[in-house]
Formats: sequence, structure tokens, C-alpha cells
Amino acid sequence: MCATCGCSPLSDPHQSHGSHGQHEPHEHPHDHRPGEEITLEQKILAKNDGLAQQNRAWLRDRGILAVNLMSSPGSGKTTLLERSGRDLAGRLPLSVIEGDQETALDADRIRDAGCQVVQINTGAGCHLDAAMVGGALRALYPPPNSVVIIENVGNLVCPALFDLGEAARVVLASVTEGTDKPLKYPQMFRSADLVVVTKTDLGPYVDFDISRFGAYIGQVSPQAMMIHLSALDGTGLPLWYDWLSSRIPTAATAPMPRVSTPD
Repeated sequence: MCATCGCSPLSDPHQSHGSHGQHEPHEHPHDHRPGEEITLEQKILAKNDGLAQQNRAWLRDRGILAVNLMSSPGSGKTTLLERSGRDLAGRLPLSVIEGDQETALDADRIRDAGCQVVQINTGAGCHLDAAMVGGALRALYPPPNSVVIIENVGNLVCPALFDLGEAARVVLASVTEGTDKPLKYPQMFRSADLVVVTKTDLGPYVDFDISRFGAYIGQVSPQAMMIHLSALDGTGLPLWYDWLSSRIPTAATAPMPRVSTPD
């Protein structure tokens, strides 16, 4: 069992691009004894942070905005990416790293929406890490001055621990999940640069107090921006697109050869 998050290393994560699969190691030590967990966690996170900095430098040099998109399962991450891919076609290049425990169903949906996508399956793992994302960036090789969205595994706990090299963190919460999510999962919401309330078209049919939710976000993460939107009826989507486009950095250098991608 993993010392940092409790997910099992029984199956190796793999990423696929088209019909081909590539394997990346997932650093999950096992068979450790009581008293070793803190040291192991520190080592795992230190190694991950080093790889994340490599990813971040690679992205920054090319002027690519990387966004770590996190939420509980079923909050609408994939639906938002589908709608974004279609709406931004010809306006803003959008690539996606799709994280799931199993299947390529979401990657297929996003690809059908016109986005370049790489699937990472984590098996029993409950989050993506910087090594996985580095391998996916090699496969994607997104163009300069574009956006890469990393759709993390649906989980409101473990993904908050792992820096992937992203420039921004976005946490989604749908109106069907309950008003008190920020208080129940403060670590996740505390790390957010932007909180997106999704499925607002269902607002009249559920017990969700958006004002109280905003107050809870203010308590947990006062620096975070908040957007309310519906990927179904389009409400709030222009704010989401403006947020993305305003954060794309200028490439520091000309694009490097493919062999220079992070290890």
C-alpha cells in the first residue's frame, strides 16, 4: 500500500496514444514497516516535486499553460472538456492528458470533440503523478502558446498532494454534490486557483446553496476565483474560456527538438 495516499501498486499505470500503450513506473513503495511511512512519503514527494519542476520548465519554455483539473467522480470534468474542445476549435489549441483508473472511454469522447489526447490508466492508483505527466507530454508534444489540461483521476483527496508541473489548479464541484464540500475536503480546495461550480442548469432541482458554498470557499481558500457554469446550456462558459486564454504564457525560447522532452 502506498505510504502517501493508500492506493495500491498492484497494477502498473499505463498511458495510451491512439492504439498504442506505453508504461511508466508509479513510485509506490510497499512492504514497509511502522515508523518508515513518514520518511517514505517525504522521499516520494521529493522525487515527484523534482520531476514536476522539470515538467514546469519544459512547459514554460514553450509558452504552454498546463492546468491540473481535479474533482470527485461525476462532477463534469470530461463534459466540460468536450464542450471546451468544440467551442475553442480554431481559436485556442487545447490538448488533454486524461487520467482514469481504467478504460479509454473519456479519452475517446475528448478526441471526438477535436482535442489531441493521451490516456493514462492508473490501475488501482488514485491519482496522477509528475512522472506519468512527463511521459504524456512526450506523447502529446503540444504546440507553443497552447493549453494542456490534465484531467486527474476523480478523487478529492490524493491528487491535492502531487505537483504535476502545472501552472494552475482548478477544482470542480457540481451542484449535485452538496454545499459543504469545501469544508469536508479543505486540502483540495485550499490548493485551487479557480473553483468551478458545474451543472448549474440542475440548480432548480437540487438542494445546493451557492451563496453558502461561496462563503465556505472564502473560508478555506480566500485567494481562489470562482466561476459558475453549465457545459450543457453554455452559461458561464465565456468566463472559463477567458480565464484559460488570459493565462497562456509567452514562449521563452523557440520549441526544442522532441528529444529534449522531460525524462
